[in-house]
Amino acid sequence: MRRFARVALLCLGCGVCSLLYGFSQLALSLEQQPGGGRQRQARDPASLGARRQAGGGWTAAGSTRRGEADAGRCKNLSVSFWNSYWMLPSDVCGMNCFWEAAFRYHYVKTHPSEKMHLAVVACGERLEETVTMLRSAIIFSVKPLQFHIFAEDQLHESFKDILDDFPYEGKVNYTLYPITFPTESAAEWKKLFKPCASQRLFLPLILKNVDSLLYVDTDILFLRPVDDIWSFLGKFNSTQIAAMAPEHEEPRIGWYNRFARHPYYGVTGINSGVMLMNMTRIRRKYFKNDMTPVRLQWGEILMPLLKKYKLNITWGDQDLLNIMFFHNPESLYVFPCQWNYRPDHCIYGSNCKEAEEEGIFILHGNRGVYHDDKQPTFRAVYEAIKNYSFGDDLVHSLLQPLELELWKTMHTYCGKVYKVFIKQLTKSIRDLYARRSKGR
Repeated sequence: MRRFARVALLCLGCGVCSLLYGFSQLALSLEQQPGGGRQRQARDPASLGARRQAGGGWTAAGSTRRGEADAGRCKNLSVSFWNSYWMLPSDVCGMNCFWEAAFRYHYVKTHPSEKMHLAVVACGERLEETVTMLRSAIIFSVKPLQFHIFAEDQLHESFKDILDDFPYEGKVNYTLYPITFPTESAAEWKKLFKPCASQRLFLPLILKNVDSLLYVDTDILFLRPVDDIWSFLGKFNSTQIAAMAPEHEEPRIGWYNRFARHPYYGVTGINSGVMLMNMTRIRRKYFKNDMTPVRLQWGEILMPLLKKYKLNITWGDQDLLNIMFFHNPESLYVFPCQWNYRPDHCIYGSNCKEAEEEGIFILHGNRGVYHDDKQPTFRAVYEAIKNYSFGDDLVHSLLQPLELELWKTMHTYCGKVYKVFIKQLTKSIRDLYARRSKGR
């Protein structure tokens, strides 16, 4: 009798294994049908727009660059944060959600450093500015880049047309997402500070399969490889979840310490235009706050913060981040001002010592300085990178013309220190050519 029970148990186990194998083969065969499933959806321009679900919460669909291998599958689709897999419409993940979710987890775990993930949010007239930022990221970076571009629906086709012509196949991939907020509070988030500005707060909730991410504003320019700021992730201690630069170096001209009507981080606050995130840690952390003795997770704390402080904040989502890290200072890594160099660092006289010594690493042209004549030094750098053609000699086509333009700005405070704008850029070009000479 005991022997019969063992045989029956063995047969049952074999039957279950066979059933699971059959389902996996069926899923694989459906995935590989010509022109079908995930790959067609990724390439079909009609899939660029948001797929609005009746009564849904988050609604987002991504468009991936051509050439994504099977490892892409569902991972490049930003599916609903609020909806369970079994509540998704059939065209989002089809019948392979269960299997693809398992595959996606395996991919993230086994290739944690394969790509650097960079996110940006573009609305209104920000197409050209965003593309210029992406170009600057591509020029010097070593490891492959994955761009996560959140944009209004009408910008998707333009982004796709431009980015598909970039010559770095294999090094650069991108995913387009619509602007999405939690349904029940979308109106409040959309009108906070500027249209789309608060989208960055929800990136850890939308990009659930991305472990780490560098978020930047559209008016950012990289003057050295993205790899270098990405390396700060390895410098985080066990409590740190994000890295940002101070809002000001000089308290006498600081905004937060003079005018803020809410808590803020440190002496002068932090600027969120360049924000490096360990999003796995962000999603797991329970945050101290001044609303309840109970610690709240990221998705739980955002709306209560907005409701409490919406009449006291000026800079929208950046102010909310300052409040959060005021109560959780141990969670923030602060990097030097040269990683987020803004007009305030030179328009009243140079006050970023690190930039004076080593040059500017990341340029942040806030206040629209790339598009007017108020700060010609910043505009000269922007125009030089915008007009550079991939493949041209960087010294003759970028560096030398830029230096000539910067000389013309020496009548301004920022122009008087114009060498900080090209010191690191010169080194980045030299290092790039050295890598190429070694075949790397």
